[in-house]
Amino acid sequence: MAANIQDVVMLVGDSLTQLGWEQGGLAQLLSEAYSRKLDVINRGLGGYQTDWAIPICEQIFAKQHEQHHVPQVKLLTIWYGANDAALAPSPQHVPIDRYKTNLSHIIQMVKSPTSAYYSPETRIILITPPPVNTKQWDSTSRAFETTRSYAGAVREVGEKENVPVADVWTKIFDAAGRSEEACEKYLSDGLHLTSDGYNIVFQAIMDIVEHVYPELDPTWEAHARMQPVFAPWDQVNVQNPRPSLMKRKAQL
Repeated sequence: MAANIQDVVMLVGDSLTQLGWEQGGLAQLLSEAYSRKLDVINRGLGGYQTDWAIPICEQIFAKQHEQHHVPQVKLLTIWYGANDAALAPSPQHVPIDRYKTNLSHIIQMVKSPTSAYYSPETRIILITPPPVNTKQWDSTSRAFETTRSYAGAVREVGEKENVPVADVWTKIFDAAGRSEEACEKYLSDGLHLTSDGYNIVFQAIMDIVEHVYPELDPTWEAHARMQPVFAPWDQVNVQNPRPSLMKRKAQL
């Protein structure tokens, strides 16, 4: 029975996205940043890779004729690769060329005017997989250099599709002093992120928002680009409250 009140940030990806509701996780940080402006929808599915993501996106993205009935996705993050980069013959493995094709396919589902899911109001951010620390994670299923190459593939897709990339592989590796073992501070088990790791991802996303999508910058320092959907209490007209209690557009 929830009414369509706020538009949304949608997160699609694997367990790195799914676990974003944990304390200090990406979804939690974004929810706090966009509180009262945009809701955060987490569609992370642990273990998934881009071959499986496409049929999922065909179900979780609203088609054009459905979009006026549902919240509008203002910001979409696409974060796959940690499982695509699993070593063959793992069933999670997706060859790197097909991985790039799959990422482009998901992007074009949203960006292409000929797509049933075309959403011109949606802004997209690609996120690279983080480094893998094989000192923590089973080195028979993941390889440091392989994951590095998949992160590079995301950058290539971003350039090709004109979509900004949060290069968290490089940012985490740099923060760790470019040492695989020192990535332990940012990786809870060698693959998944600690709150320190998620904070790096969050800051990378907000930096892109500030510089590429400033209309979605939720911070007070953003020169009032966004406002709470419902007015702050001290803006309510106490003599005639109802008009000032009506929902507003979050974007100014």
